[in-house]
Amino acid sequence: MLGLGTLARKAFGTPNDRKVKATRPIVAKINALEPEFEKLSDAQLIEKTAEFKKRVAEGESLDQLLPEAFANCREAARRALGLRAFDTQLMGGIFLHQGNIAEMKTGEGKTLVATFPVYLNALTGKGVHVVTVNDYLARRDADWMGKVYTALGLTTGVVVPFQPDDEKRAAYAADVTYATNNELGFDYLRDNMRGSVEEMMQRDHYFAIVDEVDSILIDEARTPLIISGPSQDRSELYRTLDKYIPELAPEHFTVDEKARNATFTEEGNDFIEQRLLADGILPEGQSLYDPESTTIVHHITQALRAHKIFFKDQNYVVAGQEIVLIDEHTGRAMKGRRLSDGLHQAIEAKEGVPVQPENVTLASVTFQNYFRLYDKLGGMTGTAATEAEEFSEIYKLGVVEVPTNRPVARKDEHDRVYRTAREKYLAVIEALKKAHEKGQPVLVGTTSIEKSEMISAMLTQEGITHNVLNARQHEKEAQIVADAGRLGAVTIATNMAGRGTDIQLGGNVEMKVLAELDANPEADPDEVRARIEAEHAEEKAKVLEAGGLFVLATERHESRRIDNQLRGRSGRQGDPGRSLFFLSLEDDLMRIFGSDKLENVLSKLGMKEGEAIIHPWVNKSLERAQAKVEGRNFDIRKQLLKFDDVMNDQRKAIFGQRREIMESDEVGEIARDMRVQVIEDLVDQYMPPKTYADQWNVEGMVEAVRSGLNMDLPIATWAAEEGVDQDVIAERIIEATDAYMAQKTEGFGEENMRMIEKQILLQTIDTKWREHLVTLEHLRSVVGFRGYAQRDPLSEYKTESFQLFETMLDGLRSDVTQRLGQVRPMTEEERAALLAQSGPQVVTREQDFPNARPGFDESDPSTWGDPARNDPCPCGSGEKFKHCHGKLV
Repeated sequence: MLGLGTLARKAFGTPNDRKVKATRPIVAKINALEPEFEKLSDAQLIEKTAEFKKRVAEGESLDQLLPEAFANCREAARRALGLRAFDTQLMGGIFLHQGNIAEMKTGEGKTLVATFPVYLNALTGKGVHVVTVNDYLARRDADWMGKVYTALGLTTGVVVPFQPDDEKRAAYAADVTYATNNELGFDYLRDNMRGSVEEMMQRDHYFAIVDEVDSILIDEARTPLIISGPSQDRSELYRTLDKYIPELAPEHFTVDEKARNATFTEEGNDFIEQRLLADGILPEGQSLYDPESTTIVHHITQALRAHKIFFKDQNYVVAGQEIVLIDEHTGRAMKGRRLSDGLHQAIEAKEGVPVQPENVTLASVTFQNYFRLYDKLGGMTGTAATEAEEFSEIYKLGVVEVPTNRPVARKDEHDRVYRTAREKYLAVIEALKKAHEKGQPVLVGTTSIEKSEMISAMLTQEGITHNVLNARQHEKEAQIVADAGRLGAVTIATNMAGRGTDIQLGGNVEMKVLAELDANPEADPDEVRARIEAEHAEEKAKVLEAGGLFVLATERHESRRIDNQLRGRSGRQGDPGRSLFFLSLEDDLMRIFGSDKLENVLSKLGMKEGEAIIHPWVNKSLERAQAKVEGRNFDIRKQLLKFDDVMNDQRKAIFGQRREIMESDEVGEIARDMRVQVIEDLVDQYMPPKTYADQWNVEGMVEAVRSGLNMDLPIATWAAEEGVDQDVIAERIIEATDAYMAQKTEGFGEENMRMIEKQILLQTIDTKWREHLVTLEHLRSVVGFRGYAQRDPLSEYKTESFQLFETMLDGLRSDVTQRLGQVRPMTEEERAALLAQSGPQVVTREQDFPNARPGFDESDPSTWGDPARNDPCPCGSGEKFKHCHGKLV
């Protein structure tokens, strides 16, 4: 009997079928418009773009505009590239515009598919990002598809590492920007460390299309992007904490040699807490268990590990004045390698050598949280269905399988399982020789560089010419991939994701033409193309006769998706092809998942050496094993993301505040709000609500106002007055500080004072955020132990990180208020003394600054223009403004 689900699928089709069916009327509309757009001149295609932009600005939705925009784009692509998009490519474009992942088989023309939704969404004027896996593809696709956008009147930019700022800013300002995921993420972080809006690179995060979406949003999303820099010198802290460790008794700590970890017991925590309080390292009234103590707990734990886990001449040696680690596998010294998280510094303190500063995180973001900034996201790949759950849960992206333009004719054979790796590789070489003898091109897939080199050596021994692909993508690799479909070609590859070039049977015509024209620039391009196309047709016929591309995989990968990527290289555009996986019981996946049962079966069958088991249930059980591994990896990524989401909310708040400060002309209001909050907090602290005047700590309040606001105020006199309560004192302090700051503004000049406030606000936010990131890293490293006390580490992390964020904001307000209280304009005497000290060259006449901006007068800031902190100083010295005339005194 058929189940209800099977009956429903038979009657109504799968959910995927229904989505595909829903696009057919839209595709029919685009096709109906084709004759109309074919009649337009090149100039009229560009005029259409202007018309569409106007309609969008007047409120017409992109969905309403879609058929006309797609028809215009198809016509422009036909003229610019000689490529007319198939109906299935238009479908893919519709799904991308709707914010889905379009799963399209290799060779179905994904690069062209992206132009349709990119063009439609670029009509809003907000800019569209097309994300690729490497710089070569970003440049290639921007250059190639840029011809289509130019024909439509749009601008195209490409973002690559080490690009001059002006060039990069222009690329981001273009209608369409091609870039790698890494560069986009780093530019986002850099933008949120800049001093002014003018220095920022990126515009809005409106719409992005991610090519090889599974590779970028899943494989590469395991590692966050981090910008780091040297930290402040904490050598004294390391040395102080180190001296406590020799005082510990055995009951103060436990050592887990297997996990290479050492932790304090409850008695140990109490002992350390008393010592830290006695030496004033831990503030009075603060416990080691408070969130504010996280960094100290982290460093004292690292000091314990340095003494109890890491031993001199076993784990490291002292070479002169530095600690050199020893590789535990080879016994070799690893000069230049350092342990992270302050552990190396703890060992330096233990051995009494100079303590080098740590590198600290200045800014970080995960790809998950970067790409979730976009209002809309789309993606393309040949393999996404196996990770549909993760795409849906993390990115809210649906996966739609787009039908192929021609039916797939590739034959996927059942896996062959051998007992040993030796038998497997002998069978691989035998199968390869058979295919090679009849001229069939072979793509050999391996799981590691080491294995690809081993097969390469075996093929060399057999005298079979071949190419090996195992490095990152670049132009040479693109050429090898392009040639992999030629008659008799043998190509060994470790990973076929993101290669960006199709394996075309008989070779790639475009690449052959370009190569010949590069070698012989005088040749007639039309003649060259005609000759190469004729040669190609002849070679392709022979390859088709030989059976098309043979994908020969030497192992199953942990992920079904990677296997499918490799398999999908064969059988493009309805070509014949064949795929076959060779496995052994010694393969990692087979060893980990159920090879004992399989070995028993093989023994009972009485298999001889060199024989293989070939059965559909082997494939099914392996796919189940792969699904388990994928599920486990997804859970790990999901857990990491939950922790990062906590920090992401704080990151957004801080970056948002920075942006507000940079864009605001009235930063004085922000600084005043902070000052008022600080004053109210001080009054609450020293003169608590619902207390009498004789219970107030007036002396403490006077001192706090002196150090925090740089003012001596008669608070004791005010407190002695009849009827004066806390609110009155707070109001009087606020009035006094307002007058004090107004006086400073007069001395500096309104414009200069606003600039000083902006600089101090941004510098203090950056410093506090950096310190907070370090504290969060330390909290993350210690919070895992809470699980032993039956407490959920994630909810502990949420609670404590929020408390730490509140503490950081309090510190931010205090530091800004204190620094603004201390800054002051130079007096006439100081200015005269500085001029005298600097000699006759430092004068205010314009002619003494030959490279200065016109009208520059050192004594009159209104003649300086409005330079940003990092701009060249208007005096023409060549220094940055912040280090020259913009320097705070």
